[in-house]
Amino acid sequence: MKLTWMEDNPTQKSGVAWGVPWPKGKLNRKDSLVLQNEAGKHVRIQSWPTASWPDGSIKWTGQAAVIDGISAKSYELKMTANKIKDEDMSVKDSQQTIEIDTGNMTCVLQKKGKVLIKRLTMNGVEKGKEGKLIAVTERRTKKENESIRSTQQHDGEITNVEVEQVGPVRTVVKVEGEHTPSDPSAKMPFIVRLYLYAETETIRIVHTFLYDGDAENHFIKGLGIEISPSITGEAWNRHVHVTGDTGVYSEPAQLVQTRRFKGANGLYKKQIDGEILQEELESSIKAHVTENAIWNDFKVVQDSATHYKFVKRTNDGYSWIDSLHGKRSRGVMYAGGETGGIAAGIKDFWQKHPSALEVNKLSTDEAKMTLWFWSPDGETMDFRHYSEHTHVTSAYEGFDEMRATPKGIANTSEAYLKCYTEAPAHQELEQLTTDWQAPPLLVCEPEYYYETEATGVWSLPNHQNPAKANLEKQLDAAFTYYKKEIDQRSWYGYWNYGDVMHTYDAVRHQWNYDMGGFAWQNTELVPNLWLWYSFFRTGRKDIFKMAEAMTRHTSEVDQYHLGEYAGLGSRHNVSHWGCGCKEARISMAGLHKYYYFLTTDERTRDLLEDVRDAEQATVNLDPMREFFPKDEHPTHARVGPDWAAFCSNWFSEWERTEDKNYRDKLMTGMNDLKQLPFRLLSGPTFGFDPKTSHLHHIGDGNSGGYHMVIAFGAPQVWMEMAHVMKDEEWKDMLVEFGQFYLYSDAEKREKSEGILSDEEFHWPMFAAGMGAYAAAKKQDSEMARKTWKLLLNKETSHTPLPIETEVVSGWTELEEIPWITTNTISQWCLNTITALELIGDSLPELDEEK
Repeated sequence: MKLTWMEDNPTQKSGVAWGVPWPKGKLNRKDSLVLQNEAGKHVRIQSWPTASWPDGSIKWTGQAAVIDGISAKSYELKMTANKIKDEDMSVKDSQQTIEIDTGNMTCVLQKKGKVLIKRLTMNGVEKGKEGKLIAVTERRTKKENESIRSTQQHDGEITNVEVEQVGPVRTVVKVEGEHTPSDPSAKMPFIVRLYLYAETETIRIVHTFLYDGDAENHFIKGLGIEISPSITGEAWNRHVHVTGDTGVYSEPAQLVQTRRFKGANGLYKKQIDGEILQEELESSIKAHVTENAIWNDFKVVQDSATHYKFVKRTNDGYSWIDSLHGKRSRGVMYAGGETGGIAAGIKDFWQKHPSALEVNKLSTDEAKMTLWFWSPDGETMDFRHYSEHTHVTSAYEGFDEMRATPKGIANTSEAYLKCYTEAPAHQELEQLTTDWQAPPLLVCEPEYYYETEATGVWSLPNHQNPAKANLEKQLDAAFTYYKKEIDQRSWYGYWNYGDVMHTYDAVRHQWNYDMGGFAWQNTELVPNLWLWYSFFRTGRKDIFKMAEAMTRHTSEVDQYHLGEYAGLGSRHNVSHWGCGCKEARISMAGLHKYYYFLTTDERTRDLLEDVRDAEQATVNLDPMREFFPKDEHPTHARVGPDWAAFCSNWFSEWERTEDKNYRDKLMTGMNDLKQLPFRLLSGPTFGFDPKTSHLHHIGDGNSGGYHMVIAFGAPQVWMEMAHVMKDEEWKDMLVEFGQFYLYSDAEKREKSEGILSDEEFHWPMFAAGMGAYAAAKKQDSEMARKTWKLLLNKETSHTPLPIETEVVSGWTELEEIPWITTNTISQWCLNTITALELIGDSLPELDEEK
């Protein structure tokens, strides 16, 4: 298969990991893979399976390689019957430490205590030491009606370290631990992975912070990673370089320019360019230079999505002074001296503000660098809810119960460290910044993803047919609007980046950010799937970037990872964790699995594992508790979105691990439905027993609503199950469901003996994908016509075509779509993509669409 770079090829030697799908029966476990560049030269790779087809053949593989900075534009990944065994990287795992030798750098990790990175060396020379995780909390007390705030740093205590993967190209180490303030109710667990690649000097760090505190009393002021770089040389040869909006800015600890010697005979320009001054300073110049102030502390702080500042001071206890201000720092800092130093970077630096990079005591032997995921210079993290009440009637907040808790949510960030034996030139640091902010990723061509049949049901774009080309314009317009809206509305920040808003308010020219269930989207009506299918069919990097950010956010912030709601997610709300509805549909595996398969990201794999048994949590929090108080059933589940979400979780676990217990859970529910008169149209709410996975029939046409069945990814989950499991009866059941939604009210009543009617089947556009499936399977042109009408008629689609913005002047000049809701646009795009695949040949001509 052909592989190309999603972004530009890496500018420097880089470790790269990526995933690819395989058609059923194509790749077996005995086969090996080779990677060739355009010139036919082999590139050493490491490969492993990440998912399997039911016949045991490989469905997805992960690969890793080290690729130099002048790499080819494309590669070929090929099968070979010859077993290829390269020598693994050197990893020495002892009781106290893990030592990893990449060939260019040695990293020693400690397995206990508060120091994680004990030492970094190159050619036996220490480059850094005492790397640790830090958190800063704020304590708030009152004394004589005066509010007193004090801060305290808590170093992360390591509880477990394991080597997860080792091979000839890549080593992955997983670290778990906890920041524990004096108040035991305010614990802050963490999970960190370190990625090291052969013949490189870089460590990639994936840092996950979990919140396990009391929102009313636990305030977090800072969160980051600290390391002590080994810096040598005179103060004027110790530098800090930072990447700004475009270029690189440098400052030394001590300037060689003085009042008398303004240019220092040309040395000053070299110094500001970041060069080490090799020549000895003339005695007269040196006498003046050594009188200059020594600047020990520097930091770049991104305090909003549109502003950062670079400041410095001489020492602790003295004032910070402004050096420069800019809009969007690209988040890389180098600190070093005459024998090199360390570069540090944070991915999505300005997008996930307040972030910072800091170096202290630069001129001393005790220098330290800190990568702040949440900078103490920003506002304190405040997890309190926005209101003391729920607002169910007025603002669509799910329940009267107040369950607005952040206890158990998480956030994942990516960072990098790179060791240098000499100071990098500005151009090299620019290249490094490019690679770290847009990590190189090899991807397949859309046609290949399509041909494997491993990524669901979606269509390749067709720009030749005028009617199809018109729909492609609408799909592009929908995505482009949200892409621009993220920036226009500044949907950025550590806890917000990756989410979008739910419903627009054209009167205020603002989204309903302050109205309960109409604020943040939180995976409602599966925009994640819309974006991932859009990426597969186009290969566009801007779509991938948005899908990546949404996956990172919704799988962490909108989901619970510990506590009573573990495995469930929070429905849409003003606060991401604010709604009383905690349900499996928000956290289901199908929303996030493609990011894992495409990137091999182990944190996302953890998240897929976390939800595999999410149905167990519904015993304590019945999703239908309002309508079905405790009865003889352990809990209840709507066939969708609840059971459909369980299906997504079980299917993901089965394909990733081949654990047949999860296949059996799928089949149990499928078989239960097969026995009922209305099959998949039964219910839609059932009694459910998580211990046995059985659905217990409690009547038809009951509470739940059939639009809820198909609006949250159930069609995508069920179609994939039908394709993979080859269950013909299950396919027939999908056809029945899609066909039923297209019936008139009279036909529904007739087919169901008067039990079901239009009253239970709202939002028919949401069922267009199911209608397309039915029309395609039955080759029924009339059903296809009705399905396209659902998508093309603005009365049923709730999506007036063409999708166009208009410019308005309010509090500022804005582009807006007055009728937009993310619910309808996500479902319209997703169903259109599906219908183009299944019944694209039945699409009306342009004049017919009108």
